Amino acid sequence: MHVRSIFTALILAAAIVPVRAELAPFKDDLFAYPTTLSSDDGGDYRVIDYRELRDINERDEVPERKVKRAYVALGVRSAQQDLRLKSDAGDIRFYAVGKQQGAAIITVYLHGKGGSRKQGVDDFTFGGNFNRIKNLMAENEGLYLSPDFSDFDEAGTAEVAALIAHYAAASPGAKLFVACGSMGGYICWKLAADERIAARLSGLLLLGSVLGEDYPKSPAFKRKVPVFFGHGSRDPVFPVDGQEAFYRSLRASKGGYPARFVRFETGSHGTPIRMIDWRETLNWMLSVGR
Repeated sequence: MHVRSIFTALILAAAIVPVRAELAPFKDDLFAYPTTLSSDDGGDYRVIDYRELRDINERDEVPERKVKRAYVALGVRSAQQDLRLKSDAGDIRFYAVGKQQGAAIITVYLHGKGGSRKQGVDDFTFGGNFNRIKNLMAENEGLYLSPDFSDFDEAGTAEVAALIAHYAAASPGAKLFVACGSMGGYICWKLAADERIAARLSGLLLLGSVLGEDYPKSPAFKRKVPVFFGHGSRDPVFPVDGQEAFYRSLRASKGGYPARFVRFETGSHGTPIRMIDWRETLNWMLSVGR
């Protein structure tokens, strides 16, 4: 079936499927945010007390390489497969974790420069946070996808879109979330501009990522797809000030906009990937999305 035909069918199917209320807990006490230093916008903007000595050195058995065993549950590996999809956009290598048909929720992680599909399924790096999202999807009748892609431009976007189309067709009622680390955000914003994909998006998660200055022109913006920003205050790659200004411009949009910003004070470029509370964020998106 042509990708456009797939999305036409999906839009119709999605309209009759009930919204999933929220995800069941998974190690919430270990992955909850540290102390909130300040907040605004009714709690949608928060400054979190991030400390490297505590949040890396005390959390990891080997700093930045291996989290302590309490943070992971490795049984989820039995639901993980390293796969290849042949599509009109080319062959796509990816990991899939969870239900590949009839999933209630689909979360896609797009890595940044120098990453690969393996980053998004590494159980022990980034404080065990990828293990958590894998378990959250597997335990909530969901599907988690971590693909390779050719670049952060048109070719890579076409590959990710083809992967999404394939699995969205197999789970026509699933809520769809796309999380983008660093330069992966270029693909996030391009997907938001694609009418076929925007019609199915339930949320975008930008983790230490790039600005989406043209986003207000996109069909995803018109649908008020929830957007989450996680950013370190000392990010040397994409300065936090630009992302905060963009967040505030969304919030100031006519009629308001469902956006959240978590600033990790003293955090660096990779901090949001380590520290995002996946369950809290996805549950918020499920509660405010369409």
